[in-house]
Amino acid sequence: MAVGATEAIDLSRAMVLAPTGAADWLVVAPVVIPLLVGAVLLMFRHETKPQAGVALAGLAATLVGNMLLLARILDEGPVVMTMGRWLPPFGISFTADILGASLSLVATLVALVCAFYSTTDIGTIGRRYGFYPFLMLMMAGVSGSFLTGDIFNLYVWFEVFLISSFGLLVLGSEHRQLDGTTKYAILNLIGTTFFLTATALLYGVFGTLNMADIARKADSVREAAPLTTLAMFFLLAFGMKAAAFPVNFWLPASYHTPRIVTAALFGGVLTKVGVYALLRTLVMLFPPERAILSGVIAWVAAGTMVIGIMGALSQTDLRRVLGFVVISSVGIMLAGLALGSAEGLAGSIFYAFHSMIVMAALYLLAGVMNGIGGSYSLRTLSGLYSAHPMIAAFALLLMLSAAGLPPASGLWPKVMLVRASLDVGQPWLALAVLATGFLTTLALGRVFILAIWRERADAAPMAAASTTPLLGYLALAALALPMLFMGVYPQPVIELAERAAAGILDASAYIDTVFPEGARP
Repeated sequence: MAVGATEAIDLSRAMVLAPTGAADWLVVAPVVIPLLVGAVLLMFRHETKPQAGVALAGLAATLVGNMLLLARILDEGPVVMTMGRWLPPFGISFTADILGASLSLVATLVALVCAFYSTTDIGTIGRRYGFYPFLMLMMAGVSGSFLTGDIFNLYVWFEVFLISSFGLLVLGSEHRQLDGTTKYAILNLIGTTFFLTATALLYGVFGTLNMADIARKADSVREAAPLTTLAMFFLLAFGMKAAAFPVNFWLPASYHTPRIVTAALFGGVLTKVGVYALLRTLVMLFPPERAILSGVIAWVAAGTMVIGIMGALSQTDLRRVLGFVVISSVGIMLAGLALGSAEGLAGSIFYAFHSMIVMAALYLLAGVMNGIGGSYSLRTLSGLYSAHPMIAAFALLLMLSAAGLPPASGLWPKVMLVRASLDVGQPWLALAVLATGFLTTLALGRVFILAIWRERADAAPMAAASTTPLLGYLALAALALPMLFMGVYPQPVIELAERAAAGILDASAYIDTVFPEGARP
């Protein structure tokens, strides 16, 4: 029946009527800033000289926005902003909690350091063909994935950073880059197909794609709906995105092909988005289904850990070694998902912070080593200590951290995961974590002995030995500082990870932020 002209319409039931406060714009700042900066860089892509400076300024502003957002969430709880002023679930929501905001912050820090390093790694041609616009758009997609409160828009932001990553991979148009990009694109599109299929099934079951709405309705449809099947679809789709065994074959086929700064960005950031999506969907949306699948996830985690690091032991190209180390680190994060306990999830989240920084730093270290020694091959790379002793200090710190040895950041999340495994009666998973640490020590120790400590056979001076890689050292130092902080004084990060884990185990605060009492449909 039509509403009469004199009847009042209560818009407050469907729309946000109050003006948006200035502080609420912080929720979208980590996405809007890189999008705007990327668009400006794209319009002026032929002006190559200012590109790096503009990108650095944009990422610095994004980092500040992430810091302010996380500070507000820690003080007030989750923050939501709904597009178009339509109330959820009709409007598309950005919902930032501790987990999403903290991962967005660390990812932006890694991107800022990589952008700084790129001033020496990306030349005029790379700038002209769009390295910096692609970088900014990729970070917009990454931050959007961490901060969105809608499953379909999680898919959209995945596509944004995947398309940008295609451009970064192929930049240079060398044969190996075209080959790597083709494999990366095809296999990721298969994962995207599974993701989209799961999203369609999800909408068919719930009639909504808002995460908070799904979380509060799941119990009412669980008996009649195939939620375990949905959870399996998401596990397969996001497992492929995260490069989990046995659907990890695309990563070692592609991550060694681009410029080293691009590999650092990918190794540090992109696989963690897949792990985050698994935590968000399986822990917050489908906890009983996660429990049903916990055995499968545990074996996937162990396989990813052990087979990944065994792959690293078999490689002679430094970039391929690091690609397999990335895969192994994904398995360690999946161990916490398999356990499902508060400490296990906190260990995985802490390890995600650590892995973002350490993997990016290892790739940048490989770039510095190549700049000094002129090769990525462990067959020919040698004598780096005698040419530049400082590189040995950075290499030793990073390798200890990646292996989970003191004094850097890798020790504490592994301690948390081992303890959580023993607490829930999974000692074999704890053994897999410890064995992976031992094998990582062997794999990266082999790199240290062959490339850095071994003397050059011909005793000839290196061509690049007279040039100090100052920018590379500065970039490594910028990442080494938070690594050392997390290793020497881990308590603040442990508490942050514990609060993030509590936020997805008990989603009531998340749901109440999106659907305040009295405003629920």
